[in-house]
Amino acid sequence: MKPVKQLLRPERLRQVPEQFSWIDQALVQRHLIDHCEARAAALYLFLVTVADAHGLSYYGGATLTQRLHLSSEQLGAARAQLIDLDLIAYRAPLYQVLAISGTTRAPRTPQTTPLPASPASEAPGGPVSLAQLLRQLEHRHGRL
Repeated sequence: MKPVKQLLRPERLRQVPEQFSWIDQALVQRHLIDHCEARAAALYLFLVTVADAHGLSYYGGATLTQRLHLSSEQLGAARAQLIDLDLIAYRAPLYQVLAISGTTRAPRTPQTTPLPASPASEAPGGPVSLAQLLRQLEHRHGRL
């Protein structure tokens, strides 16, 4: 019987941030990504990708180790690092990707203003692509 999904930390329910990337820019702006080993960043990316609208996921250890090419020990260390950084909550078998502290707010209304003509990624403090983040991590910490 599949366990019933329930929020582990309801006060930290994720919402799509104002800048519209599902991976909150606060991860970069508050330098949290700087404290992530590449394996922890890979686990975070995977969990963000597969989580439901509440940030919940039931992916098991065997699947995660296989999909992320990690040993059980590496998965445990990556998970512990994300918990220490307060990015996820975990109670086997349930993961919850958390809102980054200080970023929770009322749900946003759809934006009706046109997007700027120039790419936002060129502006300082603007959106950063996931590929750019992973390249930065690989450069800082070596390969995944």
